[in-house]
Amino acid sequence: MPLYEHVFLARQDVTAQQVETMVETYKGVIEENGGKIEKIEMWGVKSLAYRIKKNRKAHFTLLNVEAPPAALAEMERQMQISEDVLRFMTIRVEELEVEPSAMMQKRDRDDRKDRDRGRRLTTRASVAASAATVIVATAVTVVTALSAASAGRTKSWHLVLVVAAVAVVRSSVVARPARSRARTLRRSTIRT
Repeated sequence: MPLYEHVFLARQDVTAQQVETMVETYKGVIEENGGKIEKIEMWGVKSLAYRIKKNRKAHFTLLNVEAPPAALAEMERQMQISEDVLRFMTIRVEELEVEPSAMMQKRDRDDRKDRDRGRRLTTRASVAASAATVIVATAVTVVTALSAASAGRTKSWHLVLVVAAVAVVRSSVVARPARSRARTLRRSTIRT
């Protein structure tokens, strides 16, 4: 028998229990006509890219179906009649996926991001602290070089300016985000 992936969108006004009863009725239609549903995934309420029949959100549901074309045609006919179904799409596939679909994996990934958010904040704080330490060290280096030049210990003002310029570039490289570091380094090598 042919294999299909079928996704349908139900109105946002419909409750989750009503969506489950809709799935059970469509499952009954498929089974009456000699097919079977391998997997059902309820993706939940998601925002739509554009309005469909005055709805901005919809309940998304995936059905992995192994059925003859007549059974699928009957299910689609009933979906066209139903006012609760906004859209549906059926795709014939070579084999059905056993593991969770990309939408379910995305939900798991989003849950992991929420758990890891606390760790990222502490990492950002440590990066900011190290950048502040480098900036303070740079300021101390510049003040030391300028005081040595004013005391007459250094005879070349050019050396003092180079040390100050290198210190400023070093502090700006650490303080900036990673993608602009290369641009800063290129500018500093062009100017010197």
